[in-house]
Amino acid sequence: MGSQPHVLVIPFPAQGHVAPLMKFSHFIVDHGIKVTFVSPEFIHERLKTTMPMKCPIRLVSFPDGLEPGDDQNDTIKLINSFLEVMPGHFKNLIEKINRSDDERISCVIIDGMVVPALEVAEKMGIKMAIFWPAGPATLAIILSIPKLIQDRIIDTRGTPLKNELIWQSKEIPAWTSTKLPWSCPGDLECQEFLFGHVFRMNHFVKQCNWLLCNSFYELDSLALNLIPEIMPVGPLLLANQSGSHIGSFWPEDSACLSWLDKQPVDSVIYASFGSTSTFNQQQLDELALGLEHIGQPFLWVFRSDIINEALSKFLDGFRTRIADRGRIVNWAPQEQVLAHPSTACFLSHCGWNSTLEGISMGVPFLCWPYFTDQFQNKSYICDIWKVGLGVNPDENGIITRHEINTKIKTLLFDDGIKTNALKLKEMAKKSVTEDGSSFKNFESFIEQIKH
Repeated sequence: MGSQPHVLVIPFPAQGHVAPLMKFSHFIVDHGIKVTFVSPEFIHERLKTTMPMKCPIRLVSFPDGLEPGDDQNDTIKLINSFLEVMPGHFKNLIEKINRSDDERISCVIIDGMVVPALEVAEKMGIKMAIFWPAGPATLAIILSIPKLIQDRIIDTRGTPLKNELIWQSKEIPAWTSTKLPWSCPGDLECQEFLFGHVFRMNHFVKQCNWLLCNSFYELDSLALNLIPEIMPVGPLLLANQSGSHIGSFWPEDSACLSWLDKQPVDSVIYASFGSTSTFNQQQLDELALGLEHIGQPFLWVFRSDIINEALSKFLDGFRTRIADRGRIVNWAPQEQVLAHPSTACFLSHCGWNSTLEGISMGVPFLCWPYFTDQFQNKSYICDIWKVGLGVNPDENGIITRHEINTKIKTLLFDDGIKTNALKLKEMAKKSVTEDGSSFKNFESFIEQIKH
């Protein structure tokens, strides 16, 4: 009898990338495959505090590469320093594991953004799967980068040279050249960082053994057909995960579920803007007043990592005013909140994980994208799937309380949107049954690893 297959998993070091790969790892373990999950120390410590006590996955940390006294809140510096020192540690880990006959690495599963790990796997001749945690349309435009440069639509740093629409296919939403997956309005350093990684990823998509994607055919076959080699395995990642906070960086406030139990069916506005979005004080005031004046119960996720002294005072006063119908939490068990019968709509930044979770639970969206692929996800939600509405800024770039109020009321009374949302929910459910597309792709992937 052969040794148990062993997979090494490396996510990009950010919440929206770690969570889906951690969930995917749990599914792999459930199918009799050993998993070692690698992350930098600053994420490893967070995962240890939020993971279940008896975790079947081996967690391994690498140094983050920062010097004593370096600013750990400088996200790009933190990620860059980790990616710089990681290849040596990754190679050593593989060599160390492979010295044991019953532990040998069968393949590595690497987030497409972690290019240095892809380079190591290629040099060592190890089978590799690229895992793409965002939508297929985003991956398709990234794979078009060489052509976009050739056609002088963008330069070699990802900056648009023309302000125009980019069509990948007549049937799917066009990209605006100023709102591409690597676009970070007003933050050139962030843009160049993201663009550099996705540009280099192009080479490895052609070299990898498997290209896995967090989507499903029934949802987005038109974009998936642009990438023939892709294997969609979502929303498998959401199946059987109720009650779990796998891959979360922050402790979840599960008491909000008891609060939801006390609210009328289809009444609660759930507002959460992901793990990176931030607002200035003026925008925060408008959002708070918009929620306060709507006259509906609401649950608002307000991350603890962005609360300073001024915001703490603001939140204390706001909590007092809305105590009878609103609740603010630092982090929520989002899948359970979205699946709760009291939840009426999802005010969201449209990150891909949140998009897939909302769709899989049949919840209408109010879209408030922040950066990168979120603008394209919003186009899908509003224009293709027709399961939500977008909010529009005023002439000063502010989403006003009136805009929030008006759009939420419109959304809550739109039966067409609710019907479409429930149809997508059924499609998502079907894709993970034994005859479903995602289930079959996952089973095929597992069989190939084992043999």
